[in-house]
Amino acid sequence: MNPYILSTLIMGLGIGTTITFASSHWLLAWMGLEINTLAIVPLMAQHHHPRAVEAATKYFLTQAAAAATLLFASTTNAWLTGQWDIYQAAHPLTTALVVAALALKVGLAPLHSWLPEVLQGLDLTTGLILSTWQKLAPFALLVQIQTPPVTSALLIMGILSTLVGGWGGLNQTQLRKVLAYSSVAHLGWMALVLQFSPGLSLLTLIIYFLMTSSVFLVFKASKATTLNALALSWFKTPALTAITPLLLLSLGGLPPLTGFMPKWLILHELTKQDLSALATLAALSALLSLYFDLRLSHAFALTIPPNNLTTTASWRLCSSHPSLPVAFFSAGALMLLPLTPGVAAMLNP
Repeated sequence: MNPYILSTLIMGLGIGTTITFASSHWLLAWMGLEINTLAIVPLMAQHHHPRAVEAATKYFLTQAAAAATLLFASTTNAWLTGQWDIYQAAHPLTTALVVAALALKVGLAPLHSWLPEVLQGLDLTTGLILSTWQKLAPFALLVQIQTPPVTSALLIMGILSTLVGGWGGLNQTQLRKVLAYSSVAHLGWMALVLQFSPGLSLLTLIIYFLMTSSVFLVFKASKATTLNALALSWFKTPALTAITPLLLLSLGGLPPLTGFMPKWLILHELTKQDLSALATLAALSALLSLYFDLRLSHAFALTIPPNNLTTTASWRLCSSHPSLPVAFFSAGALMLLPLTPGVAAMLNP
Protein backbone atom coordinates (compact mmCIF):
# COMPACT_ATOMS: atom_id res chain seq x y z
CA MET A 1 0.00 0.00 0.00
CA ASN A 2 1.16 3.53 -0.80
CA PRO A 3 2.74 5.10 2.34
CA TYR A 4 0.66 8.28 1.93
CA ILE A 5 -2.57 6.29 1.79
CA LEU A 6 -1.46 4.15 4.73
CA SER A 7 -0.64 7.19 6.84
CA THR A 8 -3.99 8.78 5.91
CA LEU A 9 -5.89 5.67 6.98
CA ILE A 10 -3.98 5.39 10.26
CA MET A 11 -4.63 9.09 10.88
CA GLY A 12 -8.31 8.43 10.19
CA LEU A 13 -8.32 5.70 12.84
CA GLY A 14 -6.86 8.12 15.37
CA ILE A 15 -9.17 11.00 14.44
CA GLY A 16 -12.31 8.84 14.55
CA THR A 17 -11.49 7.49 18.00
CA THR A 18 -10.55 10.96 19.28
CA ILE A 19 -13.84 12.46 18.05
CA THR A 20 -15.78 9.78 19.90
CA PHE A 21 -13.70 10.33 23.04
CA ALA A 22 -14.25 14.09 23.01
CA SER A 23 -17.94 14.15 22.11
CA SER A 24 -20.85 14.63 24.47
CA HIS A 25 -23.37 14.62 21.58
CA TRP A 26 -24.67 11.34 20.16
CA LEU A 27 -24.38 12.55 16.56
CA LEU A 28 -20.69 13.43 16.95
CA ALA A 29 -20.02 10.12 18.68
CA TRP A 30 -21.69 8.30 15.78
CA MET A 31 -19.58 10.26 13.28
CA GLY A 32 -16.39 9.26 15.11
CA LEU A 33 -17.38 5.59 14.99
CA GLU A 34 -18.12 5.82 11.26
CA ILE A 35 -14.78 7.49 10.49
CA ASN A 36 -13.09 4.72 12.47
CA THR A 37 -14.88 2.00 10.50
CA LEU A 38 -14.24 3.55 7.08
CA ALA A 39 -10.54 3.95 7.90
CA ILE A 40 -9.91 0.30 8.82
CA VAL A 41 -11.86 -1.39 5.99
CA PRO A 42 -9.19 -0.58 3.32
CA LEU A 43 -6.51 -1.85 5.71
CA MET A 44 -8.37 -5.14 5.95
CA ALA A 45 -8.65 -5.60 2.19
CA GLN A 46 -5.20 -4.28 1.26
CA HIS A 47 -3.80 -7.72 0.27
CA HIS A 48 -6.68 -8.37 -2.20
CA HIS A 49 -6.92 -11.97 -1.04
CA PRO A 50 -10.48 -13.38 -1.29
CA ARG A 51 -10.43 -14.25 2.42
CA ALA A 52 -9.37 -10.72 3.33
CA VAL A 53 -12.02 -9.16 1.08
CA GLU A 54 -14.64 -11.44 2.63
CA ALA A 55 -13.52 -10.44 6.14
CA ALA A 56 -13.61 -6.75 5.23
CA THR A 57 -17.11 -7.13 3.77
CA LYS A 58 -18.40 -8.95 6.86
CA TYR A 59 -16.86 -6.34 9.13
CA PHE A 60 -18.32 -3.46 7.13
CA LEU A 61 -21.84 -4.94 7.12
CA THR A 62 -21.70 -5.69 10.84
CA GLN A 63 -20.40 -2.26 11.78
CA ALA A 64 -22.89 -0.56 9.46
CA ALA A 65 -25.76 -2.41 11.15
CA ALA A 66 -24.44 -1.41 14.59
CA ALA A 67 -23.97 2.21 13.52
CA ALA A 68 -27.47 2.36 12.01
CA THR A 69 -28.93 0.96 15.24
CA LEU A 70 -26.98 3.51 17.27
CA LEU A 71 -28.15 6.40 15.08
CA PHE A 72 -31.76 5.16 15.23
CA ALA A 73 -31.56 4.86 19.03
CA SER A 74 -30.05 8.31 19.53
CA THR A 75 -32.58 9.91 17.15
CA THR A 76 -35.45 8.16 18.93
CA ASN A 77 -34.06 9.30 22.27
CA ALA A 78 -33.94 12.90 21.01
CA TRP A 79 -37.55 12.57 19.83
CA LEU A 80 -38.72 11.19 23.21
CA THR A 81 -36.63 13.30 25.60
CA GLY A 82 -35.69 16.37 23.52
CA GLN A 83 -31.93 16.12 24.09
CA TRP A 84 -28.86 14.60 22.39
CA ASP A 85 -26.50 14.69 25.38
CA ILE A 86 -24.77 11.39 26.16
CA TYR A 87 -24.51 12.14 29.88
CA GLN A 88 -28.23 12.84 30.42
CA ALA A 89 -30.71 10.15 31.44
CA ALA A 90 -32.21 8.48 28.38
CA HIS A 91 -35.36 6.54 27.66
CA PRO A 92 -35.01 2.82 28.67
CA LEU A 93 -35.89 1.58 25.17
CA THR A 94 -33.27 3.73 23.46
CA THR A 95 -30.71 2.86 26.14
CA ALA A 96 -31.22 -0.84 25.45
CA LEU A 97 -30.77 -0.24 21.70
CA VAL A 98 -27.58 1.75 22.30
CA VAL A 99 -26.11 -1.01 24.49
CA ALA A 100 -27.00 -3.63 21.87
CA ALA A 101 -25.37 -1.56 19.11
CA LEU A 102 -22.18 -1.00 21.10
CA ALA A 103 -22.07 -4.68 22.12
CA LEU A 104 -22.27 -5.59 18.42
CA LYS A 105 -19.44 -3.18 17.65
CA VAL A 106 -17.02 -4.63 20.22
CA GLY A 107 -18.13 -8.27 19.91
CA LEU A 108 -19.87 -9.07 23.20
CA ALA A 109 -21.85 -12.32 23.24
CA PRO A 110 -24.42 -13.12 21.94
CA LEU A 111 -23.50 -10.56 19.24
CA HIS A 112 -19.97 -11.91 18.80
CA SER A 113 -20.20 -14.38 15.92
CA TRP A 114 -18.71 -11.97 13.36
CA LEU A 115 -15.44 -11.48 15.29
CA PRO A 116 -13.76 -14.93 14.83
CA GLU A 117 -14.69 -15.02 11.13
CA VAL A 118 -13.40 -11.52 10.46
CA LEU A 119 -10.19 -11.95 12.44
CA GLN A 120 -9.44 -15.24 10.68
CA GLY A 121 -9.34 -13.49 7.29
CA LEU A 122 -6.91 -10.72 8.32
CA ASP A 123 -3.16 -10.56 8.59
CA LEU A 124 -1.78 -10.38 12.13
CA THR A 125 -1.01 -6.64 12.04
CA THR A 126 -4.54 -5.62 11.04
CA GLY A 127 -5.90 -8.22 13.44
CA LEU A 128 -3.96 -6.56 16.24
CA ILE A 129 -5.54 -3.19 15.38
CA LEU A 130 -9.00 -4.79 15.30
CA SER A 131 -8.47 -6.51 18.66
CA THR A 132 -7.11 -3.44 20.47
CA TRP A 133 -7.62 0.03 18.98
CA GLN A 134 -11.08 -0.64 17.58
CA LYS A 135 -12.38 -1.48 21.06
CA LEU A 136 -11.60 1.97 22.48
CA ALA A 137 -14.35 4.17 21.01
CA PRO A 138 -17.34 1.85 21.74
CA PHE A 139 -15.92 1.14 25.19
CA ALA A 140 -15.73 4.87 25.94
CA LEU A 141 -19.44 5.21 25.09
CA LEU A 142 -20.39 2.21 27.22
CA VAL A 143 -18.65 3.75 30.23
CA GLN A 144 -20.76 6.91 29.92
CA ILE A 145 -24.14 5.12 30.05
CA GLN A 146 -25.15 4.79 33.71
CA THR A 147 -28.72 3.50 34.17
CA PRO A 148 -30.05 0.42 36.05
CA PRO A 149 -31.37 -1.47 32.95
CA VAL A 150 -27.88 -1.19 31.44
CA THR A 151 -26.38 -2.85 34.51
CA SER A 152 -28.57 -5.94 34.12
CA ALA A 153 -27.93 -6.16 30.38
CA LEU A 154 -24.16 -5.83 30.81
CA LEU A 155 -24.09 -8.47 33.55
CA ILE A 156 -25.98 -10.92 31.33
CA MET A 157 -23.82 -10.22 28.27
CA GLY A 158 -20.66 -10.24 30.40
CA ILE A 159 -21.17 -13.67 31.93
CA LEU A 160 -22.39 -15.02 28.58
CA SER A 161 -19.25 -13.66 26.90
CA THR A 162 -16.93 -15.31 29.41
CA LEU A 163 -18.66 -18.65 28.87
CA VAL A 164 -18.89 -18.37 25.06
CA GLY A 165 -15.30 -17.13 24.82
CA GLY A 166 -14.13 -20.12 26.84
CA TRP A 167 -16.18 -22.80 25.09
CA GLY A 168 -15.63 -21.38 21.60
CA GLY A 169 -11.85 -21.54 21.77
CA LEU A 170 -11.56 -25.14 22.96
CA ASN A 171 -11.47 -26.97 19.63
CA GLN A 172 -9.87 -24.26 17.50
CA THR A 173 -6.62 -24.90 15.63
CA GLN A 174 -6.43 -21.48 13.95
CA LEU A 175 -4.54 -19.05 16.17
CA ARG A 176 -6.48 -15.98 15.05
CA LYS A 177 -9.78 -17.63 15.99
CA VAL A 178 -8.34 -18.59 19.38
CA LEU A 179 -7.35 -14.96 19.95
CA ALA A 180 -10.81 -13.82 18.83
CA TYR A 181 -12.53 -16.03 21.40
CA SER A 182 -10.02 -14.88 24.00
CA SER A 183 -11.04 -11.31 23.13
CA VAL A 184 -14.72 -12.19 23.65
CA ALA A 185 -13.93 -13.69 27.06
CA HIS A 186 -11.88 -10.69 28.20
CA LEU A 187 -14.59 -8.29 27.03
CA GLY A 188 -17.02 -10.26 29.17
CA TRP A 189 -14.88 -9.64 32.26
CA MET A 190 -14.83 -5.92 31.47
CA ALA A 191 -18.61 -5.83 30.99
CA LEU A 192 -19.20 -7.59 34.32
CA VAL A 193 -17.61 -4.79 36.33
CA LEU A 194 -18.22 -1.82 34.02
CA GLN A 195 -21.15 -0.30 35.93
CA PHE A 196 -19.68 -0.91 39.39
CA SER A 197 -16.08 0.23 38.84
CA PRO A 198 -15.34 1.89 35.47
CA GLY A 199 -11.72 2.43 36.53
CA LEU A 200 -11.23 -1.29 37.09
CA SER A 201 -12.82 -2.03 33.72
CA LEU A 202 -10.41 0.42 32.09
CA LEU A 203 -7.47 -1.25 33.88
CA THR A 204 -8.64 -4.62 32.55
CA LEU A 205 -8.79 -3.17 29.03
CA ILE A 206 -5.24 -1.78 29.29
CA ILE A 207 -3.81 -5.07 30.60
CA TYR A 208 -5.69 -6.96 27.88
CA PHE A 209 -4.08 -4.66 25.32
CA LEU A 210 -0.60 -5.43 26.74
CA MET A 211 -1.11 -9.19 26.69
CA THR A 212 -2.83 -9.37 23.30
CA SER A 213 -0.28 -7.08 21.64
CA SER A 214 2.62 -9.19 22.89
CA VAL A 215 0.99 -12.44 21.68
CA PHE A 216 0.13 -10.99 18.25
CA LEU A 217 3.67 -9.65 17.80
CA VAL A 218 5.19 -13.00 18.78
CA PHE A 219 2.97 -14.86 16.32
CA LYS A 220 3.91 -12.36 13.63
CA ALA A 221 7.63 -12.77 14.33
CA SER A 222 7.37 -16.57 14.13
CA LYS A 223 4.98 -16.40 11.12
CA ALA A 224 2.59 -18.82 12.84
CA THR A 225 -1.13 -18.87 12.06
CA THR A 226 -2.06 -22.45 13.02
CA LEU A 227 -1.54 -24.64 16.06
CA ASN A 228 0.73 -27.04 14.17
CA ALA A 229 2.99 -24.20 13.00
CA LEU A 230 3.87 -23.37 16.62
CA ALA A 231 6.04 -26.48 16.85
CA LEU A 232 8.41 -24.96 14.26
CA SER A 233 8.88 -21.73 16.18
CA TRP A 234 11.86 -23.09 18.12
CA PHE A 235 13.97 -23.14 14.95
CA LYS A 236 13.00 -19.59 13.96
CA THR A 237 12.85 -17.55 17.19
CA PRO A 238 14.22 -19.56 20.13
CA ALA A 239 14.28 -16.65 22.60
CA LEU A 240 10.68 -15.67 21.88
CA THR A 241 9.61 -19.30 22.02
CA ALA A 242 10.99 -19.53 25.54
CA ILE A 243 8.83 -16.68 26.91
CA THR A 244 5.72 -17.15 24.77
CA PRO A 245 4.21 -19.90 27.01
CA LEU A 246 4.38 -17.41 29.89
CA LEU A 247 2.64 -14.76 27.77
CA LEU A 248 -0.13 -17.21 26.88
CA LEU A 249 -0.57 -18.26 30.51
CA SER A 250 -0.75 -14.59 31.48
CA LEU A 251 -3.47 -14.14 28.84
CA GLY A 252 -5.31 -17.01 30.51
CA GLY A 253 -5.06 -15.34 33.93
CA LEU A 254 -2.66 -17.68 35.73
CA PRO A 255 -0.86 -16.30 38.81
CA PRO A 256 1.78 -14.96 39.43
CA LEU A 257 1.58 -13.31 35.99
CA THR A 258 0.00 -9.96 35.11
CA GLY A 259 -3.20 -11.43 33.66
CA PHE A 260 -4.25 -12.61 37.12
CA MET A 261 -4.49 -9.03 38.44
CA PRO A 262 -7.70 -7.85 36.70
CA LYS A 263 -9.51 -11.17 37.28
CA TRP A 264 -8.63 -11.07 40.98
CA LEU A 265 -9.82 -7.47 41.39
CA ILE A 266 -13.00 -8.08 39.37
CA LEU A 267 -13.93 -11.13 41.45
CA HIS A 268 -13.32 -9.06 44.59
CA GLU A 269 -15.55 -6.25 43.28
CA LEU A 270 -18.35 -8.63 42.28
CA THR A 271 -18.25 -10.20 45.74
CA LYS A 272 -18.55 -6.76 47.32
CA GLN A 273 -21.65 -6.12 45.19
CA ASP A 274 -23.30 -9.32 46.57
CA LEU A 275 -22.88 -11.12 43.24
CA SER A 276 -21.02 -14.15 44.62
CA ALA A 277 -22.79 -16.63 42.33
CA LEU A 278 -21.86 -14.56 39.27
CA ALA A 279 -18.26 -14.27 40.48
CA THR A 280 -18.08 -18.07 40.95
CA LEU A 281 -19.43 -18.69 37.45
CA ALA A 282 -16.96 -16.18 35.98
CA ALA A 283 -14.05 -17.83 37.82
CA LEU A 284 -15.08 -21.25 36.50
CA SER A 285 -15.35 -19.88 32.96
CA ALA A 286 -11.77 -18.58 33.27
CA LEU A 287 -10.64 -22.22 33.49
CA LEU A 288 -11.92 -22.78 29.95
CA SER A 289 -9.83 -19.90 28.62
CA LEU A 290 -6.84 -21.14 30.58
CA TYR A 291 -7.24 -24.58 29.01
CA PHE A 292 -6.91 -23.44 25.40
CA ASP A 293 -4.04 -21.13 26.35
CA LEU A 294 -2.37 -24.19 27.87
CA ARG A 295 -2.87 -25.99 24.54
CA LEU A 296 -0.97 -23.24 22.76
CA SER A 297 1.74 -23.27 25.44
CA HIS A 298 2.10 -27.03 25.02
CA ALA A 299 2.48 -26.65 21.25
CA PHE A 300 5.13 -23.96 21.75
CA ALA A 301 7.23 -25.52 24.51
CA LEU A 302 6.65 -29.28 24.62
CA THR A 303 5.94 -30.36 21.04
CA ILE A 304 8.88 -31.61 18.99
CA PRO A 305 8.35 -31.50 15.22
CA PRO A 306 9.24 -34.53 13.08
CA ASN A 307 12.93 -34.69 12.21
CA ASN A 308 12.70 -34.34 8.44
CA LEU A 309 14.20 -32.05 5.85
CA THR A 310 11.35 -29.56 6.10
CA THR A 311 12.12 -28.73 9.72
CA THR A 312 15.87 -29.25 9.88
CA ALA A 313 16.40 -26.92 6.92
CA SER A 314 14.71 -23.97 8.60
CA TRP A 315 17.30 -21.21 8.52
CA ARG A 316 17.63 -19.01 11.57
CA LEU A 317 18.10 -15.69 9.79
CA CYS A 318 18.29 -12.24 11.36
CA SER A 319 14.78 -11.01 12.03
CA SER A 320 13.66 -7.77 10.43
CA HIS A 321 10.88 -7.30 12.99
CA PRO A 322 11.48 -4.58 15.59
CA SER A 323 12.18 -6.15 18.97
CA LEU A 324 11.51 -3.13 21.23
CA PRO A 325 7.66 -3.35 21.04
CA VAL A 326 7.81 -7.09 21.73
CA ALA A 327 10.07 -6.52 24.74
CA PHE A 328 7.91 -3.70 26.11
CA PHE A 329 4.58 -5.51 25.78
CA SER A 330 6.03 -8.80 27.03
CA ALA A 331 7.48 -7.18 30.15
CA GLY A 332 4.13 -5.54 30.88
CA ALA A 333 2.26 -8.80 30.28
CA LEU A 334 4.46 -10.76 32.68
CA MET A 335 5.67 -8.62 35.58
CA LEU A 336 2.98 -6.17 36.73
CA LEU A 337 1.27 -8.35 39.35
CA PRO A 338 3.34 -6.92 42.29
CA LEU A 339 1.73 -3.54 41.57
CA THR A 340 -1.74 -4.89 42.50
CA PRO A 341 -1.92 -3.32 46.00
CA GLY A 342 -1.08 0.12 44.58
CA VAL A 343 -3.58 -0.30 41.76
CA ALA A 344 -6.30 -1.39 44.19
CA ALA A 345 -5.58 1.65 46.38
CA MET A 346 -5.91 3.94 43.35
CA LEU A 347 -9.24 2.39 42.34
CA ASN A 348 -10.64 2.66 45.88
CA PRO A 349 -9.23 5.90 47.35
